[in-house]
Amino acid sequence: MPYRNLSTLPVYRKALDLCLISREIVAYITYNKDLLHLYKSNSHRDIIADSLLTDAILIPQKIELAERSDSHSIRTSTIQHINIMTKNILSYCMGLEKDGVKEKEYLNLLREEIKIFKKSYRIWKRSL
Repeated sequence: MPYRNLSTLPVYRKALDLCLISREIVAYITYNKDLLHLYKSNSHRDIIADSLLTDAILIPQKIELAERSDSHSIRTSTIQHINIMTKNILSYCMGLEKDGVKEKEYLNLLREEIKIFKKSYRIWKRSL
């Protein structure tokens, strides 16, 4: 199977957008500005933010894995993982709101980005 150029895939570009927006929001709302070490924080907000960032980073990697694989089972499990990660990101947004993040418009922006991503994701899933 010939591999598609990832940069031409709308779902991959949307996943990268999701990554970028997630990183910017996390950098803004966290107490610990060292994003690579959020997982070490004792702050509930930082821990949620770290999980959000981790899932956002994994989504484009999973898309790449599915695109590069000829295995039906890898593609199926990858699709399941992406579904879980997008649901998780929405849950993390809610968790951050409950933790007192006042900038709800940023979280709503991230939720909107998830919706946009899901549209291209559905189309991409059918193409596998």
